Amino acid sequence: MPQSQIRNGEWRLSADGEILLLHSSEVPFATALQREKTYSVNRGTVKETVREVERIPLTEITEDADSLVLSGGGHSLRVSLRSEELGFRLCLTGEDGWAYEFRLPAIRGEAVFGGGEQYRQVNLRGEQVVNLVSEHIQATTIIQKALLPRALYREKPHAKIGTYAPMPVFLTDRGRLFRFDADSDGITFFGDDAYVFTFDRCPRELLLYKADRYESLTAALTKEAPNRQYLPDWCMDGMILGVQGGTQTVLDKAFAMQDAGAKISAVWCQDWSGENRTVMGKQVWWNWEVHEGLYPNLREAIGRLNERGIRFLAYINPYLVKDSRLYNLCRDRGWLITRKDGSVYHIKSTTFDAGMLDLTNPDAVTFIKDELIKKNMLDLGISGWMADFGEYLPVDCVLHDGDPALLHNRWPVLWAKLNREAIEEAGADAFFFMRSGYLGIQTYAPILWNGDQHTDFTKDYGMPCVMPASFSLGFSGVPLIHSDIGGFFSFGKLKRNDELFIRWMEMCTFSLLMRSHESLRPWANSQFDAPAVKPHTVRLTTIHTRLKPYLLHLLDQAKDGTPALRPDFWAESNFSASRDPYSYFLGDDMFVCPVIERGAQRRSVFLPKGDWIYFWSGRAYEGGKRHDMPAPLGRLPVFYRKNSPYADVFRFAASKQKEE
Repeated sequence: MPQSQIRNGEWRLSADGEILLLHSSEVPFATALQREKTYSVNRGTVKETVREVERIPLTEITEDADSLVLSGGGHSLRVSLRSEELGFRLCLTGEDGWAYEFRLPAIRGEAVFGGGEQYRQVNLRGEQVVNLVSEHIQATTIIQKALLPRALYREKPHAKIGTYAPMPVFLTDRGRLFRFDADSDGITFFGDDAYVFTFDRCPRELLLYKADRYESLTAALTKEAPNRQYLPDWCMDGMILGVQGGTQTVLDKAFAMQDAGAKISAVWCQDWSGENRTVMGKQVWWNWEVHEGLYPNLREAIGRLNERGIRFLAYINPYLVKDSRLYNLCRDRGWLITRKDGSVYHIKSTTFDAGMLDLTNPDAVTFIKDELIKKNMLDLGISGWMADFGEYLPVDCVLHDGDPALLHNRWPVLWAKLNREAIEEAGADAFFFMRSGYLGIQTYAPILWNGDQHTDFTKDYGMPCVMPASFSLGFSGVPLIHSDIGGFFSFGKLKRNDELFIRWMEMCTFSLLMRSHESLRPWANSQFDAPAVKPHTVRLTTIHTRLKPYLLHLLDQAKDGTPALRPDFWAESNFSASRDPYSYFLGDDMFVCPVIERGAQRRSVFLPKGDWIYFWSGRAYEGGKRHDMPAPLGRLPVFYRKNSPYADVFRFAASKQKEE
């Protein structure tokens, strides 16, 4: 039972014998801060400079009616405490204009997970985690990879890597959960003696829970932010081909792959609104209406695709390229964010400027939903789209309503909300996917994707970073996630070959969604129909489609917050069981070991406890020990539980795929 105890000026919260909060006059739970902060923003990457002016530890504790008051130096913080089944809910009321620091007890040897999407590692102990929605990719890393010999590139540590989707939500392998309901940016440090959380404004609430199983804690998170993620049934009928280049090119490539035997559920054509060639490569013309020159007769083309069971997906973001038709219209109507002098606040993307639609303006939101999404996309027959960006809101802009500094983190959720409302208002059989997010994103975005990876095998920004990123989101209450097959960023000699594309496609075969991306430079990177890749595309899309009954089961499990992709220690709810940070459970019954080393032909696998069947041969393997497995191109090591109720599904998926 959760217990709260105040004695001799000390305050202790505990549950299940585990200390959740410990306050004393020597080591207070809360400290009030006055800080001076400046921001610098470069293409979505936000950097902060902070100077602490005043620090007031709130050392004294008194009881006042139904609240506790922490005070010191003439400053106070009111805490309304409520005991719940798994622990405590603390409603926090601070003073305007002050930042707050909160200190929670650390446990020796405890591992910490979550924090939204964290790309470099799943255990955050000893790390600093920034709670600020920001661009994930930095230009310097791309330039280094493009110019330096591969052997000289130094992979970046966690502290140097930002995230599109931070969240102040953390789970530990001792079964503790910490969730702050906070809008403002902040920083958390998971030290040896304490976990210290700092926010620019006082959070509304803090949840402190304790449970024995991760599933219990992720289920508790769905009560705070209901999980409404989903995938339309047709998404699992094959691969979503990332294709560009106009109507005829799309039809030719889609039908050629289908005629070759590949299972194709949709084409995703991000350049449906036009092409914007820049020094970086092939980008999209941000004007959200069909480009008749590049995609003539698109409605008829979508009909032809639909006749063969193929959907058409597009692209949209909350920006409009400067001087486009829609930019001029929205500028004249006052629907773009502005600077303090009233001029349009332009956002720089690579080499071009764009205006940002003001998501706090009801008229702008109605226009986006009714005109850009319902009329220009859904009415045309488009079945889904990438709802890109959401992380670039400047903190010094002027909005129709609200403080941009407090709305910066919430902006992706506002963007997801209007996209979801447009689909539901239209009653469409459609979905969208996002890279940016914050608290509550799972209530609106049907599925996230891991954002823009490099087209390589590096663990900081390449294919391997997809696994820690997905696990961290799962621990944060976001269960559905996927990645671009092949990655996105390509510059100079940073480009993918056939091997990388096939390895990435192998991994996504054993995930919820297979979707490729042509990359920033399609002409320089291997694609799904390259001669050496095409046979693998045919075979792997067939396997993925045959896994559909199991994938539908995972979607059902996700309703309670259980993530589809889980780290190797998930089943034991103990980080000490981890042997491989890049292998994962797909649901309860599949264990997947992506090949993340260039040129590798074998893969060392530590199987979790249990009796397992090797997917490719049907041979039995014992869990709880390490096995050296073959890993020829196109066949990553995959296992399923011998006693799985879906064993017949797995056997059917693997049929005619036996090792030679």
